Parts: sequence; structure tokens; C-alpha cells
Amino acid sequence: MMDEIDIPTEPRAAVDALATHLTATADRPVPPATNRWLGEAEAVARDATSDDLDTQTRRKRVRQVATLLESADETGDVVADRHIEAAIECCQVILANE
Repeated sequence: MMDEIDIPTEPRAAVDALATHLTATADRPVPPATNRWLGEAEAVARDATSDDLDTQTRRKRVRQVATLLESADETGDVVADRHIEAAIECCQVILANE
């Protein structure tokens, strides 16, 4: 059984956690088609962590990540799935105040 993953409740910390969760999927055995979606989501999430982004641009990037994650197919990997679920929860924290 997997340990519970804590999701930050503060939006800026959730941006960092979002990128971390997506980076964690890169080493998992995920089908190539799904891996492409996750890789693009990871790149956008890493961009969202940049300190020089304004809040509006950061939220736009997070919305892009959420859309990419919705487009990804099943991974077939329990660990990757949990990181994706956590990433989606991070997106929800970040976008909750829109």
C-alpha cells in the first residue's frame, strides 16, 4: 500500500509540488503515448515554478498542465497514477481562487 501524499494548501507550494509529482512519473514504466502527455505537462509545470512569472501567467501554465493531464491515457502503473492524482490535486489548489 502506498503512503498518503500530502498536498500543499498554499498555491505557490502546490506549484512546486506539481512539478515534483510530474517529474516523478518520468522514471515509471508508462506507455509511450501517455508518457508524451506527461512529459509535456512536466515541462509546462517546471516553467510554472519560475520565480519571474506573474500570478496570471503561472495560473495559465497550471491550466495547461491540467488540460494535458486530462488528455493522458491510463498509465498501468500504480505509482505513476498516484503521482498524477497528486498533480491534479495540486492544480486544484492553485486554481481554486480563480
